[in-house]
Amino acid sequence: MRVLLLCLVAVLPAFGAGELSGRRAPGFSLPDLNLKQYDVADYRGKVVLIDIMQTNCPHCQTFSRTLEKVKQRYGDKVMILSVVNPPDTQATVRSYILSHGVTVPVLFDCGQMAASYLKITPQRPSISVPHLFIIDANGWIRNDYPYGDAHKAIFEGAGLFAELDRLLGAAPAKPQ
Repeated sequence: MRVLLLCLVAVLPAFGAGELSGRRAPGFSLPDLNLKQYDVADYRGKVVLIDIMQTNCPHCQTFSRTLEKVKQRYGDKVMILSVVNPPDTQATVRSYILSHGVTVPVLFDCGQMAASYLKITPQRPSISVPHLFIIDANGWIRNDYPYGDAHKAIFEGAGLFAELDRLLGAAPAKPQ
């Protein structure tokens, strides 16, 4: 009975994982507004949050504020990368960064990176935003969250902070 209980405890986190989780995070290197390259492999050993978003999405704008709070709370323990795809341009991203006080890198993708993370296929051709991927220190997608009522706590902060505290194995961070 004890072995069965231990097995259940070990697999329970997998049941909470999104359908795109439980696999090695696809590699990529993408530029930001200043053409600085960000390679996800450079952050091995850290928790990485990848936010696939669009600058004209109101939910993305709200989530950007949550990500700024994550950056303040966890500092360099968590790397945050926001990724945009066309039709976003340098002009729309520059305006977004200025008007929303964004300090996390916003990277430009032509669709290939997003397609590999979201497992885009002809049968599943669309991207819905925002979509968050949580990558552990070993480079595995621990969980993914498409925006929606089921994941409201993740996109508004409380659920995301709890998930990060658990993943970092630390005492919960103090609210600021």
